Amino acid sequence: MTRAPAAPESADQSATDLAPSGQASPDKRKARRSSADRPPRRPTAPDGLVVVDKPAGWTSHDVVARMRRVAGTRKVGHAGTLDPMATGVLVLGIGRATKLLTYVVGADKEYVATIRLGVATTTDDAEGELLTCADPSGVTRAAIDVGVAALTGRIEQVPSSVSAIKVDGQRAYARVRAGEEFALEARPVTVSRFDVHEVRAVPDDAGPVLDVDVTVVCSSGTYIRALARDLGAALGVGGHLTALRRTRVGGYGIDGARTLAELEEIPDDVTLDVLPLAEAARATFPVRDLTPDETRDLSYGKRIDAGEPGASEPVAAIAPDGTLVALLTTSGPHARPVLVFAPA
Repeated sequence: MTRAPAAPESADQSATDLAPSGQASPDKRKARRSSADRPPRRPTAPDGLVVVDKPAGWTSHDVVARMRRVAGTRKVGHAGTLDPMATGVLVLGIGRATKLLTYVVGADKEYVATIRLGVATTTDDAEGELLTCADPSGVTRAAIDVGVAALTGRIEQVPSSVSAIKVDGQRAYARVRAGEEFALEARPVTVSRFDVHEVRAVPDDAGPVLDVDVTVVCSSGTYIRALARDLGAALGVGGHLTALRRTRVGGYGIDGARTLAELEEIPDDVTLDVLPLAEAARATFPVRDLTPDETRDLSYGKRIDAGEPGASEPVAAIAPDGTLVALLTTSGPHARPVLVFAPA
């Protein structure tokens, strides 16, 4: 009696998967080789913030994309866009810390910048096309100080036309590139400091110009390019921004920032060091130290007593062991969690 041929031992071990010698087929060996050639994935970074000193020529999205590899996770976001020409503090959130970024974005910011008087450009910075030229040699330091004073405090500012503000659902810069003409509405911003450090005459292809080195501390949503444009317009000679460096966002300064080169030097088998959630929250929010009972109630999403009045909101609620439990807002006699970081 003739026996039927034996069936393969499993669906994976079919005749096409084995070479005549019983070894894996060439396709399988090739797949294994390509897998082995891939660099090992970095360990996933813990939840927290990383302050990066963004280099010139990089977009904020470029930095986020690079940090996803360094942090071993795709859950990376940034708090507040920096133009490609700008350098300095870019706050990144990793993991659950991305939930804090909404609040970090609204923090005040500090910049050092150089404003060039005598030339106006289409983008209000050095990357735009020349619009007008005027000889600024008659502009005095006293006149500059008067112009700066008028742009200090609570002011109405028209953003640059190439900003990321949306107009009818499209970014303003995209509409400019498409050749559209439109006007952005002025919006209130606060410039709490606008200090002039040095004014110097420098040669330029467009003719004589004045470079003004300044420090600006301002509210979120303030455009330093627009300050340069408006100062030049007030002095009657035009102006634009030639250099911009962000030195602080809220409680995060340039002294605590790391360059991308430093971050990429971290060995592939070493976990990225981050600013833990509780420390990150302490740098951004007022802090309330919890009792064990309050910690338990908030972990279940329950309300607790409002506590002492007067603190700005939200408040970071810190457990006795030092972990961030929640962000709180006050409603009448109670404080309720708006974000819970340590659920039961």
